[in-house]
Amino acid sequence: MSTSETTGKSFQDLGLSRLTLEALRDVGYESPSPIQEEAIPPLLEGRDVIGQAQTGTGKTAAFGLPIMEYVDPSLAEVQALVLTPTRELCIQVTQALRAYGHRKRVDVVAVFGGAPIRTQQAQLRAGGHVVVGTVGRVLDLISRHSLLLHDCRFVVLDEADEMLDLGFLEDVERILALTPSGRQTALFSATMPAPIRKLADRYLYEPVHVKVEAATLTIDTVAQFQLAVEPRDKPEALAEVLRAERPDQAIVFVRTKVRCDQLFRVLRDRGMNVRALHGDMSQGARDGVMLTFKAGRVPILVATDVAARGLDISTVTHVVNYDVPTSPDTYVHRIGRTGRIGRSGRAITFVEPRQQRELQAIERHIGTSITAWRSGADAPPTPVKERPRRHSKPHISRDGSEPRAKLALRGGRAAGLRVADIVAAVTAATGLDGEAVSDVVVLDRFSFLSVPASEADEVVEALSGKRVRGRPLHAERVG
Repeated sequence: MSTSETTGKSFQDLGLSRLTLEALRDVGYESPSPIQEEAIPPLLEGRDVIGQAQTGTGKTAAFGLPIMEYVDPSLAEVQALVLTPTRELCIQVTQALRAYGHRKRVDVVAVFGGAPIRTQQAQLRAGGHVVVGTVGRVLDLISRHSLLLHDCRFVVLDEADEMLDLGFLEDVERILALTPSGRQTALFSATMPAPIRKLADRYLYEPVHVKVEAATLTIDTVAQFQLAVEPRDKPEALAEVLRAERPDQAIVFVRTKVRCDQLFRVLRDRGMNVRALHGDMSQGARDGVMLTFKAGRVPILVATDVAARGLDISTVTHVVNYDVPTSPDTYVHRIGRTGRIGRSGRAITFVEPRQQRELQAIERHIGTSITAWRSGADAPPTPVKERPRRHSKPHISRDGSEPRAKLALRGGRAAGLRVADIVAAVTAATGLDGEAVSDVVVLDRFSFLSVPASEADEVVEALSGKRVRGRPLHAERVG
């Protein structure tokens, strides 16, 4: 079946339970997107599903809500597994599933590389009804007998085409072979190349096919504009666009890591609250930037395409293609970062004189011409959040080599604390950048984090007694 618009159904019409509906109200979801409307009912019936949909169509809830209906929190086994291609997507899906399962008290454990495996082993020993993981770390935990899948009867392959691009399909098959033959399987992919179809034929049983057309995402919910500009004039043109458009949050896409750093410094020196995200940054720094941006504390993110894979933030109102994308598919992927799940968004592409042919290829691909952008033309009223040029602290460039101190917080999952809450509490109380907070681990009753050793005592003093989610924190230095 194929769909590009909703039929006016509510989440209640889809057959979801009271606790799940309450959780949806908690996160502010009002009505299902097309992929949710079509995928949730067959998944609730126990059918296998192939969902062809791009990021931003609501596919995480499309498989996440049926998982919450399926899981029995009174059983201590791993009952569902979600495989993701990247660490960023793993974290993102985990946060969403925890929100969906909060009312039902479903325990969701994230397992991914680049983080201490012993911590993840401890989380799995303590419980874990649903595991969300990257392919390599899942295999590692299986080999160590820390992750047992003999009771796992619901498996999701998320962004399967990216798993193919990264060379993970053989490992995915190894994992699937270790799950019960009677499992229910859902496969979600933006595209369906031959190896993905072959995988689906081999491991899914009479699946229901659900497809959301790309036009819903790229044309109906995103207003697209082009701006002709000389290369030397692009920084000033970007400043003008941001002044005129006044975005809640904007992602500015560039082609290279060097350009990313350069543009970040230009905007920062103009007094804008901005962060950079690219592949040469440490994973801890990237996580800090993503958490800060997702929490809404930074309005402008300058990013490369690779670093932004898996970014799923519903509050992004604008995308600016500072550099024309390398392909029409990349253009679609970029502008899909705004206009999320039925919300409206705006995309402005800077076009240099030599790039007209690339622009024409994009227009052919999306099946429409892109309107010229004019300053003051139908721009939304929300102001850009700029920071003053005076700072209570000097800006510190962190290269990861400075001494670190480990802090413990009294408060954890049982108090409703999340990683983003802790990072937000530290930055709000001390003025530190989100990048300065790393190695955040939230356990049941305690949490741990790492901060620069030179500022650890100040962080302890600032956090102690501060209330987060209605509960006072107590912080102490432990290393």
